[in-house]
Amino acid sequence: MKRVFSLADKSHGQGGIFYRWQKKLGNYLATTGSDHVVRIYDRHGELREEINLPGMCTGLGWDLDGDILAIICEKSHAILLWDSNKQRISQIDSGLKDTLTFLKWSEKGPQLAVGTQKGNLMIYNHQTSKKIPIIGKHTKKITCGAWSAENLLALGSEDRSISISNAEGDTVRQTTLRGEPMEIYFSEMKGDERSVTGENTVSVVVGKKTLFLYNINDPENPIELAFQERYGHIVSYKWYGDGYILIGFSRGFFVVISTHLKEIGQPADIGNGKTSALELFQARNHKDNLTGIAISTSLGKAASCGDNCIKVHNLSDLKEMYAIVTLEDERGLDDISWTDDGQLLAVSTQRGNLHVYLARLPMLASTSQTCIAHLTSLLEVTVEDPVAQEPPMTLAIEVEPTFLGVGPYHLGVGMNNRAWFYLLNNEGPAKPKDREYLGTVQSIAVNADYAAVSFEGKVQLHMIDGEMTDTMDERETRLFPDKEHKDVRITCHDLTPEFLIFGTDKGNIEYFFIEDWEFVNQYRHVTGIRKVYPDPSGTRLIFIDDKSEGFVYNPVMDSVINIPELSSATQGILWDNSSSEKAVFVAYDSEQIHSYVYCRESVKGTPHITSHYMGYYEPANFGATVCSQVLYVGSSRLPFGQVPILLYNGEITLQTQNGKLGTLLLDTHTNIFNEDAHNLPPPEMQTAAQQCIALRRFKDAWIYCEQLKSTPLWQDLGKTALQNLDLDFGIRVYRYIGDAGMVSSLQKVKALEDKNLLSGYIAMFLSEFNVAQDLFLASSYPLAALEMRRDLLHWDSALQLAKALAPEQIPYISREYAQQLEFTGDYMNALQHYEKGITKDGKEEHNEVCEAGIARMSIRMGDIRRGVTMATRMPSKILKKECAAILESMKQWSEAALLYEEGHYYDKAASVYIRGKNWSKVGDLLQHITSPKIHAQYAKAKEADGRYKEAAEAYRMAKEWDNVIRINLDFLQNPEEAVKIVRDTQSTEGAKMVAKFFQQLNDYGSAIQFLVMSKCNDEAFQLAQSHNQMEIYADIIGSDATPEDYQSIAVHFENEKNHFLAGKFFLLSGQYSRAMKHFLRCSGEDSQAIELAIETVGRANDDQLTRQLIDFLMGETDGIPKDAKFLFRLYMALEQYPEAARTAIIIAREEQNAGNYRNAHDLLFSMYQELKENKIKIPTEMATNLMILHSYILAKIHIKRGDHLKGARMLIRVANNISKFPSHIVPLLTSTVVECQRSGLKNSAFSYAAMLMRPEYRNDIDLKYKKKIEQIVRKPDRTEEDEPLTLCPICSFQLPETELICPECKNNLPYCIATGRHVLKEDLTACPKCDFPAIFTEYIKLLETETNCPMCSEKIMKENLRKLADANPYLSPGAATDDNVAE
Repeated sequence: MKRVFSLADKSHGQGGIFYRWQKKLGNYLATTGSDHVVRIYDRHGELREEINLPGMCTGLGWDLDGDILAIICEKSHAILLWDSNKQRISQIDSGLKDTLTFLKWSEKGPQLAVGTQKGNLMIYNHQTSKKIPIIGKHTKKITCGAWSAENLLALGSEDRSISISNAEGDTVRQTTLRGEPMEIYFSEMKGDERSVTGENTVSVVVGKKTLFLYNINDPENPIELAFQERYGHIVSYKWYGDGYILIGFSRGFFVVISTHLKEIGQPADIGNGKTSALELFQARNHKDNLTGIAISTSLGKAASCGDNCIKVHNLSDLKEMYAIVTLEDERGLDDISWTDDGQLLAVSTQRGNLHVYLARLPMLASTSQTCIAHLTSLLEVTVEDPVAQEPPMTLAIEVEPTFLGVGPYHLGVGMNNRAWFYLLNNEGPAKPKDREYLGTVQSIAVNADYAAVSFEGKVQLHMIDGEMTDTMDERETRLFPDKEHKDVRITCHDLTPEFLIFGTDKGNIEYFFIEDWEFVNQYRHVTGIRKVYPDPSGTRLIFIDDKSEGFVYNPVMDSVINIPELSSATQGILWDNSSSEKAVFVAYDSEQIHSYVYCRESVKGTPHITSHYMGYYEPANFGATVCSQVLYVGSSRLPFGQVPILLYNGEITLQTQNGKLGTLLLDTHTNIFNEDAHNLPPPEMQTAAQQCIALRRFKDAWIYCEQLKSTPLWQDLGKTALQNLDLDFGIRVYRYIGDAGMVSSLQKVKALEDKNLLSGYIAMFLSEFNVAQDLFLASSYPLAALEMRRDLLHWDSALQLAKALAPEQIPYISREYAQQLEFTGDYMNALQHYEKGITKDGKEEHNEVCEAGIARMSIRMGDIRRGVTMATRMPSKILKKECAAILESMKQWSEAALLYEEGHYYDKAASVYIRGKNWSKVGDLLQHITSPKIHAQYAKAKEADGRYKEAAEAYRMAKEWDNVIRINLDFLQNPEEAVKIVRDTQSTEGAKMVAKFFQQLNDYGSAIQFLVMSKCNDEAFQLAQSHNQMEIYADIIGSDATPEDYQSIAVHFENEKNHFLAGKFFLLSGQYSRAMKHFLRCSGEDSQAIELAIETVGRANDDQLTRQLIDFLMGETDGIPKDAKFLFRLYMALEQYPEAARTAIIIAREEQNAGNYRNAHDLLFSMYQELKENKIKIPTEMATNLMILHSYILAKIHIKRGDHLKGARMLIRVANNISKFPSHIVPLLTSTVVECQRSGLKNSAFSYAAMLMRPEYRNDIDLKYKKKIEQIVRKPDRTEEDEPLTLCPICSFQLPETELICPECKNNLPYCIATGRHVLKEDLTACPKCDFPAIFTEYIKLLETETNCPMCSEKIMKENLRKLADANPYLSPGAATDDNVAE
C-alpha cells in the first residue's frame, strides 16, 4: 500500500492523536490532541480548517451523510458543528452543566447523542434543532455508546451498566455488568432464522476481559464470552458478515468467533456464568502487542496494527494475508481506521504521528488500441502499452479525477464540469489545456483530434486543440442531441477514429461521421440503450439495453443479433485488439469473465433483427439469409476487486485496487499458446485443440489435431469450419481423414455463388435439416428443400413444400408418405394419402402400389368388402397374402382363407379354414399342403369322425409316427404296417405300443424285441426270464444296455451252465475274472470263446488273467496247444506290438507256405499299420514280406486288367523270391515265363524257363505249357529291351523304374502300391485310407477299372486323391522300417 501523506511529529502536542474520517465520502479527516486544536485535512493531506478549543477535545464525530462534524471538549458546555459543504462553524448550547464526555451521531436519522461526566444525556435533532435533556440516565460518566439501525441508543457508563433508549431518550432496557463497559455496538446474532427486529443484540467489552452479548428480545439470558488468558486483554472488536466478530487482543492475537448459538460455546467451560468462546480462526498477528483493528466491508478487508506494522487480511479467507506494511521509523502504533469506501487507511502512533495509506484507488482507466491510461495514485496517471512494452509515462495531475480518457496523442482527466487535456509526446507531457462544460461530466472519450464528453444526457464533441472563441469553426465543436430532439437523452457514447457513436434512452444508436460532420447511420432498438462498446475499427458494435440484454450490431449490414448467456450483472465488454482474434470479445461482471466469438457468416447463425435507417423495429424473416452468430465459448474467474481494461490475444489486462496492472490468461485460451506444441501431454493437447476450434483458430487447431490423430476431433474441426463457411479448410480436413463422401459432396457445391444455397447444402451435410430448409427456400433453387425432405422421409414437410414448389410431385410424395404411415400404424391417414396418390396420367406401377395400399387400409379401417374386392381383382399374389394376413388378425376366417387360396398360399389357407372349422375345404386342399401341423390337425378331426384310414394317412403326412402306429394297431388291425413303421422310424413310444400288442398275442420274442427298442430293458428282461426267452433278449439287447443289465443276463446264463454266453455278458458288465472263468470252461476248439477271452485280457489289463490265458493257449492247461493266430491276437489286445509283430510274421509265413497269400498279406498289412500308428519301428522282414506279397497281388491285378508288362515285372520280383512261395513254385514260374514272353521280355522268359527245366520242377509243369517252355529253352531268344529309367525321388539319379534300391544314394525307396515301382517325387499321392504312397497318375489309371485299394482293400474314390506337395514324410530314410524296405 502506498503512503499518501503523514502528519508531522507532535502535530497536536505531546501524547497521542485522536481522529475521525468523514462518513461516506471520506474526503476529510478530523484530528485532535493535547494542543486543544481540531484540524481538518482533505484526503491529500492539505489542511482545510483549524478549530481552537478551550479545553481538551473529549469527542468528535461525523453525521450520517458526512456533512457535519460535531466537536465537544472540556471546559465548555457547547457543541461545535463544522459544515463540510459551507466550511463554516456553528455552535449550540447543550444545556448540560457538567463536563461533556461522549457524543455519537445516529446511524439513521439527524439525532446526536451527548453524554456527560455525571451520567446525564442530551439528544439533539439537527434537523429540527430540538434538544431533549435526560438527567440521570446513568449515575456515573458515560464512556461509550452506539445507535442501532432502528434508531435505538445504547450507552455504557462507569457505573457498570448499559442502557438502551429510544430516539426520545426513553429507557427501553437496562442491565448491569461485572465491570466497566467499553466499545458498544448493535448487531444481529447469527441464528437459524433472521430476526424480525433487525439488530437485536448489544455487544460490549466488560472490564477489557469478556465480551457481553445482550439480546434485547431475551434480556433474561445474556451471554458473556471469556477468552484465553494468554491473549491478554481485549483491545477492540468489530462485527462483520453473518454474525461473526473479529477481536483484537493486547498480546497480538487476532481471533474470530461466531455468534450462532450452536457455535458460541458451552457455559460449563468456565465458571461464574461465563461462556468459553468457540474460535473459528486465531492468529498471532503481532509479536509484542496489538493496539487496534479495523474492518472495511466495502473492500472486504480486515486490518490490525501493533508493534510497528500493519497487517491486512481478506475477510473471505482470513488465512490469506493481503498486505503487510512496516513503519520503519515508528515503534508504537495506536489506532487504525478505514474510510467508508475503503480507499484510505489511517494509522496513528503513540507519539502523535498519523499516516494515511492508499488501500484502494478509484478504478479509473481508459484504453486506445493497446495503450492504457490508469490512475496509479490519487494525483497520478500512468500511460503504458503492455503489448508494445514501451516505457510507461507517468503524469502528475492537478486534481483527483472522477473520469479520464486516452487517445493516440492526448490524455483527458477531470472532475465535476472541468477537464484537463495533456499532450502525450516523447519529450514528456506538455502543459495541460483545461476546458469547462455546461454540466458535471460523467465520462470522456478521446481520439486523435477530438474529445467527446457526456454530461446531463448530452454529448459535446470538440477538437482537443481548438480554442474557445466566439468565431469558432462549426467543425470544432457540436452538442448532441440537436435542438429538435430535446426530449432525447443520451445515455452512453464512445469515440472511434472515424465515428462518434452514442445511444439514447429512446433506443437509438447514432453513428456520426466526423470527417463529413454528419450522421451516416441509425439503428432503432425497442428499449433504451444503456452502454455501447464498439470494436477498434467501429465496424461492429455491442450494446446493452435497459433490460440488460446484449446485442452485436453490424452497421454495414444494419443487423443485430442477440448475445447468448449474457449475465444481467454484466459490468463491461472488451473486444480483442489482436488481429488474429478480432472476432473474440469478453463480457465481465464482478466474479466471471465470459468469452464469446462473433462469426460474421455462419450456417447456424442467429436470425438478424433488422431496422432501416430512421425506420422502426422489424422482426427478422427467420432463416431468410445466411446469418451472423455469437457463440459462447466459456468463462474464467475474475480475481476479486480487479477490473478488466484490455483484451489482447486471449490475455486480459486487469486494473488492481493498488493502482498496478495485472494480467490473466483466459481459461478459454489456457492451452492455445505453446512454443513446443508437439511435446504437450495428450490431455492438454486435446484441450488446446478444442479451445482452438471453439475460438475459430482453425490453423492452430490443425497442428494439435495432426498430433493427436483423433478422428472425432478432426470431424469436429471440419464441422466447425463448414459452419463458418470456410469450405476450403473444411475440404482439407475431410480429405485428410479420408472422408471421401464428404469431400466429394463439398466439391460439388463449392462453386455455388448463391450463399444461401451453398449454406443450405452445408447445413444438410451437417444434419441441420431445418436450417437447411430455410436456407434452400431463400436461395435461387428452393426445390432443393423438397428434394432434401423427400430423401429424409420427412413427408409432412415434403408435402407442404410440394404444394408451393412442385404440385405435380404431390401424388408420388403422398404414396411414399402413406407407406410410412402404414408402417407406423396410422392407417386412416395412410388410406387418405394412398387415395391422393392415384393419378390419371401416372405410371401404372405407381397406381398399382397405391391401389394395393387402398386395399390393405380399407380392410384395416373396417371396409372389408372394398378391400377384398380390390385384392381379388389385382393380380399380385403378395397383395392377397398381405390382405389375408390382415383379415386373419381380424378373425375374418372365410375372407382370409379365400385370399390365401387365391394367392396359392395353401398351407395358410388350410390353417385358416381349420380355425374356421371348415374341414371340407381343408380336405380339398390336402394335396397342396406341406405343413405337418395342418395335416396333424386334419388327422385329429378325421379320427374324431371315425375315419381312421384317412386319419392314418394324414398322420403319416404330418410325420406323427406314434399316432400312425396307434391307429394301425388299435383301429385298422394292421400290425405289419405298425412294425414296419417302428423299424423305419425307431420310435420309442411306437415300439412300446407294438410290444404291448405282441404280448397280447403271446409272441414274446417280438414283444421283447420291441420292449428293448423302446428302452424298457427291465420289462424286457422280466418277460424273457419268465418265458425262457433270455437268449433272444441277449441277442436283441446288443451293446445298448447298462452294466447292470449285462450282469443280470450273465447270472441267468451262469445258472443255466451256458459258459459262453455267461462269459460274454460278464465281459460286457466289466467283471473280467468271472468272464475269463467261463470262457476257459468252453471247448478248447471254440474259437469264439478264445477270441472273447483275448478281448477280456485286453480290457482287464490284469497280469494274472494274462498268464492264465497264455497258459491255456500254449496248451499247458489241457495239453492241447491252440492256433498261433490266437496268440497274435492276444499280443495285439495287450498292445505288445513287437511280440505281436514276431507272431504275425510266423503266422504269415505259415499262411504263405500254405498258399494263403491274401491272408498273409492282410495279416502283415494290419500289423504294419498297428506298428506305424503306435510309432514302433517296423521289422525289415515284415516290410520285405509285405512288399513281396503285395507284388504278387499286383501281378494278378495287372494281368487281369491286360497290362502284361506291369504284371511281368511284378512276377519277376516274385520269381526272384520264389522260395517264399513253396506251395506254388512251378505255377508261379510258369506264369512268369508266359507273361515275360507276352511282354517281349525274351531274356527273362528264357531264364525262368531254364529254371523250370530242372529235374525237380520239370515233371510238375502243366502239359498245356510244357512244350512251349521247352521250345523257349531249346531256341533261346536273348533280345530284351532295357527297363525304362526314372528319377530317384531322393537324389534324382536315373534308375530302372521297378528298382527299389538307389545305387547312387544307397537309400531304399518307397514303392507304389498301384504299380510296385519306386515312387516319383513330382507325381506322388497316398491312399486316403491306409496312407501308403503311390504314383498319382498310375493310381488314377488303376481306379478306372478297380474300386478298391490294392493294399488295404478299402473302397477309394479317385476324386479323393490329391497330389502331395510335400513328399518328405514318405521319402525320409527310416520312415517305413528300421532298415527300409529291400527287394
